[in-house]
Amino acid sequence: MSQNVPDYDIIVAGGGLAGMIVATSAAYYSKQSLKILVVDRNSFSDLGKKTMNGWICGDAVGKNSVDYMKSRIGISWGSPEIEHPVKGVIAYSPDHKTGISFDGDGYILNRRLLPQKQLQDARKLGVQMLENIALRSLLKDGNFITGIEGEELKTKQVIKKTAKLTIDCTGVTSVLRTNLPIKSYIQKKIDRDDLESTGRYIYNFKVNGEDKTYFDPDYCIIHLDQKLAPGGYAWVFPKGADKVNIGLGVQQLAFNSYNKSNGTNKNIKNLIDEYVNINPVISEPELPNSEEDQNNTWGTWQVSVRRQNDCMVGNGYMLVGDSAWMPKPLDAGGIGPAIIAATIAGKNAVEAIQAFDLSENGLWKYNTDYITEYGYKTAGLEIFRRMLQSLSNEEIDYGMKNFLSKFDIEKISQGEHPEFSTIDKLGMLIKSALNKNLAGDLKYTSQMNKKLVNHYHDYPKNPEGFTNWKYKLDEYLKEAYSYFKEIKR
Repeated sequence: MSQNVPDYDIIVAGGGLAGMIVATSAAYYSKQSLKILVVDRNSFSDLGKKTMNGWICGDAVGKNSVDYMKSRIGISWGSPEIEHPVKGVIAYSPDHKTGISFDGDGYILNRRLLPQKQLQDARKLGVQMLENIALRSLLKDGNFITGIEGEELKTKQVIKKTAKLTIDCTGVTSVLRTNLPIKSYIQKKIDRDDLESTGRYIYNFKVNGEDKTYFDPDYCIIHLDQKLAPGGYAWVFPKGADKVNIGLGVQQLAFNSYNKSNGTNKNIKNLIDEYVNINPVISEPELPNSEEDQNNTWGTWQVSVRRQNDCMVGNGYMLVGDSAWMPKPLDAGGIGPAIIAATIAGKNAVEAIQAFDLSENGLWKYNTDYITEYGYKTAGLEIFRRMLQSLSNEEIDYGMKNFLSKFDIEKISQGEHPEFSTIDKLGMLIKSALNKNLAGDLKYTSQMNKKLVNHYHDYPKNPEGFTNWKYKLDEYLKEAYSYFKEIKR
């Protein structure tokens, strides 16, 4: 590496939720002794904006994730960035006859207002900010990342900033990660099958009667229904007694198959409009015109639904949040994992700087710390997601009614894979060949999950063991992908 003194200790690329937390975490753990810069393409007033349509998100997060951040770096959220508290999540079967309650207390956030709170918190800790910068590429010296290059959107001036460490929080399709100019174990591109297309409205509405399988002001509702949301799920998240975040996500292959089999050419907006229209409780929905929802009432976005990147560090470089494909594979919830990862990453970054080792090896502890805290379960949930995408509505109805025990629900509440232990107990009581196949599929996912969890608990302590570990992981995943691809109902 060059001996030139860098402009900053840490540059955080991207000022969204994850980027602001990792910058704040690093400032906290370093006791404000480091020079930290956050660079974002938005203006400060629009910080965190994802697309031209706004701060597009499901807006939900578990209280446990917010508490995790507060207990470690002292950052807490309240009103108005927390818009509405909820008691948990209820997932309903397609026939609405079975509802599974899980997740515990949580919050529905106002994603337009939250970045302003994050901006205040970061500035209090001395974090510097640059707005209106479109990041184009990473700077490098030899096989080390040494900073960022971008363009000032208003003046078109080229901006170059150097740092000991660059932390990429620029999103799921990060051009920085995709064009990473150094050798590393980081996967640069995501498979299209591991992306879901999602969209949502925020509506004020008139309450038409009471049917808590369609709207409940105290619970986030998820509808598992292949006809409503092929290969994904639909949601009704309350933002108040008469305000809602309502939307759905689809897997593109399943959606294509849906259109082909029905002779239609629907897009995701068509599906969401139909979903809103069939909801009997939501009457006369209107887009809010309040200041806190301005330019944030409708939009679509792409979400990863796979395990996190198998390696999240390179020389002088780290991935956090959507850039590292962290949203939960089962429900695409990205806020909780991002909070946990960003809190951890800030601490690991400071430790590496204090140890004068920003190499892949010096940053490796971030991989192991995140996997120990959260990431060990995500590969198994990815397999569970692929299994669910192979099921018909009838199988989902039957499985939710008969195969989920109280213990399984507790496991799901902890974001972990259910074990489906009732399958062995039911035995010959399962008469239908279709449901016997379903039982076999569920048992397979449970067994594969155990193998994957054990494998992640053996994640290598340093880069030298990664190649062998990755080879074995790929063998497990290849087997599972093949199993569900060959399912014929």
